[in-house]
Amino acid sequence: MNTKKLAKVYKALSNENRLGIFKEILKQERKEYKDGCFINDILEKFKIGAPTVSHHLKELANANLISTKKEGKYLVVSINKEILEEIKNEFDF
Repeated sequence: MNTKKLAKVYKALSNENRLGIFKEILKQERKEYKDGCFINDILEKFKIGAPTVSHHLKELANANLISTKKEGKYLVVSINKEILEEIKNEFDF
């Protein structure tokens, strides 16, 4: 992973709410052993409005940390596991 890409990832995660949202998505995926979680599950955990959550999700998606897809009338978010591996490998000693 090049330095510019890594900086973009860390910039996206530098916001407290985005980091919390990212961690919650990861937690939901691990808890349920599934690919993704519903945005409604995320909204219930945070005391911020839907437009703000939407903005944070867009920033995380722009950094390639998550992907979103529609399932019916619901939005499902999933972690990009490849980029997590890249980040982990970047700092393996």
